[in-house]
Amino acid sequence: MVEYWQNFFRKNGTALALFLLLSVGSWILLMIVLPQLFMMDFSFRANVPPPQWNTEAHHYTLEHYRYMLYGSAQSTDSYNYVDLSVFGRTILAAIFVTLIDVALCYPVAYYLAHVSKGGWARLMVVSLIVPFWVNELLRAFAFKIMFGSSGIINNALMWFGIVDEPYDFIRNSVALYSGLSYAYILLMIFPIYNAVESLDKNQIEAARDMGSPWWRIHWRIVIPHAKPGITSGCTMVFMLTAGALAAPQILGGPSSLWFTQIIYQSFNQAGNWARGSAYAIILLATSIVFVLFMMRVFKVKLGEIAR
Repeated sequence: MVEYWQNFFRKNGTALALFLLLSVGSWILLMIVLPQLFMMDFSFRANVPPPQWNTEAHHYTLEHYRYMLYGSAQSTDSYNYVDLSVFGRTILAAIFVTLIDVALCYPVAYYLAHVSKGGWARLMVVSLIVPFWVNELLRAFAFKIMFGSSGIINNALMWFGIVDEPYDFIRNSVALYSGLSYAYILLMIFPIYNAVESLDKNQIEAARDMGSPWWRIHWRIVIPHAKPGITSGCTMVFMLTAGALAAPQILGGPSSLWFTQIIYQSFNQAGNWARGSAYAIILLATSIVFVLFMMRVFKVKLGEIAR
């Protein structure tokens, strides 16, 4: 560890090294650590009006976490089926969107890294990036128009005779999953691309010369080499999807309530900041568990993901 810091100061110089450490440390402390600690502390507090904060009434309690499991004390149900079902549905949907992005982005990333060349490769990268210059909210509304009852997709399906009447993509969450998959697609493509690009092409050529089919080349050579990129992309897409709010608000149907919407309602409509904080901590803890799970599944270390 001492040698690492000596090399760091030697490489960057004392002034620049201190500036980097101070700026990054301040950012992590002020923007990540302290807000999370404050929210965690608030999640264990009783829900009282702001004038009673830091008084005896603002005592520590587990009632908000119990509410997540069992609901209100006046409820006749054994568990809080509404919030638990929304939470479970959100996590499963985030996993589903992550799998969709892996399936879509891996071929694109491989094509960019080992097939496309020159101007065509640069054109593909620009074509991927330029649409994301548009605000996320505008893209969500664009998806809502596309998947609407009179949108281009329903019109095309009826024109080709595939359906006789417009299909309700909004109510059936097709628009929501499509919008979320597209919203974070770059966060999956580029980590996989960076990992695949460093693969020696001679390994692929040697496997082909020995008669290995294409699927075995990817399964035994490319995917193991791209594991850090796949893991990095999966963790980012999952966490951002599980924590999304704008897309579920715009593209979600009546039966597709997102867990973040419950958190938003707790803070801004119910005025129960303590419960909202508890629910946010539960979502954060679940995301961290997912990251650790992905690292164990792909057998990669945190340093490999952060490259």
